[in-house]
Amino acid sequence: MTGPAALEDLLRIEAPYVLSALVRRFGRFETAEDAVQEALLDASVQWARDGVPENPRSWLTRIGYRRMVDLLRSEQAAHRRELQVGVTDAVAPAGPAAATDDSLTLLLLCCHPALSRTGQVALTLRAVGGLTTAEIAHAYGVPETTMGTRISRAKQTLRKAGARFAPPEGAELAERIGAVLDVLYLAFNEGYTATAGADLGRVDLARESIRLTRMLVRIAPGEPEAAGLLALMLLTEARRPARTSAELGLVPLAEQDRTQWDRALVDEGLAVLAEVWRPDGPGPFRLQAAIAAVHARAESAANTDWREILGLYLLLERTLPTAPVRLGRVVAAAHAFGPAVGLRLLDELDAEHGLAGDPLTAQRVLAVRAHLLDQRHDPAAAAQFRAAADLTANEAERDYLLRRADQARADQARADQTRVIVDS
Repeated sequence: MTGPAALEDLLRIEAPYVLSALVRRFGRFETAEDAVQEALLDASVQWARDGVPENPRSWLTRIGYRRMVDLLRSEQAAHRRELQVGVTDAVAPAGPAAATDDSLTLLLLCCHPALSRTGQVALTLRAVGGLTTAEIAHAYGVPETTMGTRISRAKQTLRKAGARFAPPEGAELAERIGAVLDVLYLAFNEGYTATAGADLGRVDLARESIRLTRMLVRIAPGEPEAAGLLALMLLTEARRPARTSAELGLVPLAEQDRTQWDRALVDEGLAVLAEVWRPDGPGPFRLQAAIAAVHARAESAANTDWREILGLYLLLERTLPTAPVRLGRVVAAAHAFGPAVGLRLLDELDAEHGLAGDPLTAQRVLAVRAHLLDQRHDPAAAAQFRAAADLTANEAERDYLLRRADQARADQARADQTRVIVDS
């Protein structure tokens, strides 16, 4: 491993495991997070100088334990009492299996019912996903200070609620399933397409989301939506190998080489969906997985059954009437019936539901409109591509949109030149 970027990626991956171990041992979420940050700081200095140790997780956990004890002793010293816990008495760092269990337990803790949904998602992305407060704030479209306050408030709420680091069971688990699925879905989306940064996505976060969802399916076999979410993740992640190229960067779905898709993930995703698919009343994750399955079964973009996808989006909108779902319906309608139909539907839904003003779809509305205008050879397409690029902090996505803007402008210039020649 060489370079600061690789070291930063390693620390980001290991941090949630270390935090899980400390919270399990000491039960103090806020203090444990401070201890982890100090351990990460120590590692960033020492590893850059001396190299990465043979077992990075054990090293970080050991230092995290020491920093945790130091912090707890400092708290106790203010009350003139010594904490009777020595570093040598601490529980040994958990092995791989225990760390895996701890990760899911930490996720379930972050989805405690005492927290608001925003607090659950933000705390999970920070603790389990390893995102910075700035990255989470950008995903929500709020200032970093606002998100920092929300995360701090969530930690305080957990402490006041007496939340325990123990896996919930029965009714308590059922009470949290909905929140856990939403959080895993958002975490995977961030891993597949990052809200900011030089890379299109974060492979580590996407894979961790899939791993945790697999575990959730095992402990909650009676929850078909959990399996639906797993199928959706697998079918989506299968496209990653074809999603970027060294020459072009981001490659949109319609232009991907489908022979590069991970067939093992596709086959598993289709099998998981088949086990839980029921035509009468499927939930939102199963419906989204069904949409992904239509793409997965199509041999090429041209052979995609967009009318079936449009029908699935109409069903999805009944159960999940959100801006992203409505925009997905626009895309499906445009593919099924042409860009003019898509543009008309986009205008109608934007007027009725304010898609362009919704922080979840503001940038994508511009991008979708740009693509549809470009298909109609409308000179306004280039400006829409540029406007969409201005609203994304993901460098790979921005580069793609700017490239499309330049291409649209060049195509328009050639068309204008052709008209001049014809008219002369």
